[in-house]
Amino acid sequence: MGRPERTTLDAVAAAAGVSKATASKVLNDRDGVSDATRQRVLAAMKRLRYEPSTARAAGSLHPVVTVLFDAYESLYAAQVLAGVVAAGLELDIDVVTTNPTGAHRHDPLSAEWFHRVADKGHVGVIVVTTEVSPEVAGDSTGAGLGLVLVDPVTARDVDDDGLVSVSATNWTGGYQATEHLIALGHRRIGFAGGPAESQPARQRLHGHVAALSAAGLANDPALTKQDGFRYEDGRDMAAAFLDLPSPPTAIVASCDAGALGVIAAARDRQLRLPQELSIIGFDDTYAAESASPRLTTIHQPLREMGRLALRTVLAQSRGQAPEAHHYELVTSLIVRDSTAPPPGPPTA
Repeated sequence: MGRPERTTLDAVAAAAGVSKATASKVLNDRDGVSDATRQRVLAAMKRLRYEPSTARAAGSLHPVVTVLFDAYESLYAAQVLAGVVAAGLELDIDVVTTNPTGAHRHDPLSAEWFHRVADKGHVGVIVVTTEVSPEVAGDSTGAGLGLVLVDPVTARDVDDDGLVSVSATNWTGGYQATEHLIALGHRRIGFAGGPAESQPARQRLHGHVAALSAAGLANDPALTKQDGFRYEDGRDMAAAFLDLPSPPTAIVASCDAGALGVIAAARDRQLRLPQELSIIGFDDTYAAESASPRLTTIHQPLREMGRLALRTVLAQSRGQAPEAHHYELVTSLIVRDSTAPPPGPPTA
């Protein structure tokens, strides 16, 4: 005898008396379906023993991992995702992506959302630069899913919550950036940081302050801002620094996108770069090499972070305890054309 024919979504829709589009909305937990219709479709799926094509059927299909991003459009996100996908290809893992602003019936990272992901046959979730609550570790475990955070946005120490995270040595990177500028002779250095609630942003700022302190320099509050990781944030923070009575001769940006915004603010004031203002970024994305001037930046191994996150969440799904709760990959300084000694003798 041949294998029984798999029930199709068309058959489910017909049995429930709805369109295939409506049945698909129920399957993918989307809005726009009444509770009564939703229950009718779910009952038809159960009665017909419908198995979604994304489900794992007797090990015949590749395991699936969900990657949740706060935003897709950043170069940072693209490189992390490239690492996740590359590891997936190596390990026969399929990768699907989503974000918190999608049309989800349940709030992403809620207990209901985790169970819905598990019901689709997925084995784990990777959460990238997205705010998490202390409950997510228990909720993901309760749904039988592995969970790994990449550069978590949380005001708490993730180790205290039993969460597993992957990031770079952000404190060291912040220190390296500022140390480089100090070695060039800069003494007034602005810091255009990411949001205060971001753990990586806080760590980079702490490294910056430590480098100033090690050089015997005071941390001027007027030269520190923590507004965000976007191009617009970098531009606005730099504008505020450059309008000071005594502006900085160099600016550390917490990401490459912000550094491009700093460049724009400097160009608006017709400053020569790097002769009159040195700029250093963080990430070493594609934009750093093609910027004008080419951007000195802190390289963090984004692809490797994505690879490690995928391997770790897969191990969790197989019942293996993580070797550590927090993995930090090494940063390094990449010197290009956007940094130079300050004009004239350094100020005390």
